[in-house]
Amino acid sequence: MVEFSQLDRSVRQQLRTLSKMNAEDVGRHLIMVGLLLEDDPELAYRHAQVAVARAGRVDVVREAAGLAAYATGRYADALRELRAARRLSGSTDHLAVEADCERGLGRPERALALAKTPEGLALEGVALAELQIVVAGARVDLGDFAAALHTLDRIKGDSEETAARVAEVKVDVLRALGREADAVALAASLPKWDDDDGDIVVYDAEEGDDDGDDIEVDDAEVEPAP
Repeated sequence: MVEFSQLDRSVRQQLRTLSKMNAEDVGRHLIMVGLLLEDDPELAYRHAQVAVARAGRVDVVREAAGLAAYATGRYADALRELRAARRLSGSTDHLAVEADCERGLGRPERALALAKTPEGLALEGVALAELQIVVAGARVDLGDFAAALHTLDRIKGDSEETAARVAEVKVDVLRALGREADAVALAASLPKWDDDDGDIVVYDAEEGDDDGDDIEVDDAEVEPAP
């Protein structure tokens, strides 16, 4: 059982541009996207497709569809949905995912070009670090391991998790450069933790909200978008 109130308040506000019944229906599909994205991305994608079919002009719905498509390796679909979400909202939060989709489509040059756009250059904090990690990956795709290492060395991690992700990528780059001893030493220094939270958060569960109805979700309700 999931509740409409589990959606982030700002998401609920956006969905209230829809009829009450449609907003609640779309909302429960968005909740299921968030719940399933890591463990069953294919089913999450199906939920997202239903949401898009019923509320395709809502930016957070297109965002969820893009992230679900990305999680299933549908990079062209993900790129289309995330670009649509960016046009609707003006947010560049997922620019790194867009760039990684370009890599997934075998176009690392486009990933590098996206990082050099005004939107890419304006990023800060975690969003910037994520984009720079993708840039390093694009350099690896192109066989320029020295440039990839230079990019990784310049990333300023604002959190232990970001720093660890940078280090993980750097281990592979060091090995590609023939610096096995450095790679082994860096790998040994990596922290060990259980990552219960996915990289992508579609909704936030908020305690104490009572303005939503209890909603039961059955997988049988999920139908492909027309």
